[in-house]
Amino acid sequence: MAIFSVYVVNKAGGLIYQYDNYVPRAEAEKTFSYPLDLVLKIHDEKVVVSFGQRDGIRVGHALLSINGVDVNGKFTADGKEIIEYLKDSTNYPVSIRFGRARLSSNEKLMLASMFHSLFAIGSQLSPEVGSSGIEMLETDMFKLHCFQTLTGIKFIVLADPRQSGIDSLLRKIYEIYSDFALKNPFYSLEMPIRCELFDQNLKGALEIAEKAANFGPGS
Repeated sequence: MAIFSVYVVNKAGGLIYQYDNYVPRAEAEKTFSYPLDLVLKIHDEKVVVSFGQRDGIRVGHALLSINGVDVNGKFTADGKEIIEYLKDSTNYPVSIRFGRARLSSNEKLMLASMFHSLFAIGSQLSPEVGSSGIEMLETDMFKLHCFQTLTGIKFIVLADPRQSGIDSLLRKIYEIYSDFALKNPFYSLEMPIRCELFDQNLKGALEIAEKAANFGPGS
């Protein structure tokens, strides 16, 4: 079981804190000869597989490294365009590592804003007045849990579907936010949280939650 990540979204839908606790990496590395038997394309400034699946490499996987050196978006480490580099037969054989690319900061900001809107839609769709909005979304790979405070701050946790104790964890994170962000004289409401004590206590709470799967009295 694992807790994947934590998001804190302000009442306007802006992402003010994000922490990746555990990112599962499904990666595949293979040495290719010329010509490359996969079709690649540029998507969101990344090189991704658009056609051809083999040896754990899937459509949608991003190219992560060439010959053991991480790439920079659509460019190699020395600034060459990856698509052009792989068209040159003199660069073969070549070892390429594929996997799911991590979300960029801009993508995380956009997704937080989208969830804020979905949360509001969920409240409006309710047949009864005063709906709490979306508290959980479930997929086969993870569950998204959300706790909104009376002031409109949303605490969101993405976790393994089997992970228990998330409701207690969300309230613990709210407690940490109150103690180490709100009481920080240098913190401004609704602004990004940059506080070392907040970081430390959040990481500690996540570690406890993963081991104990709950919070007992006085935790």
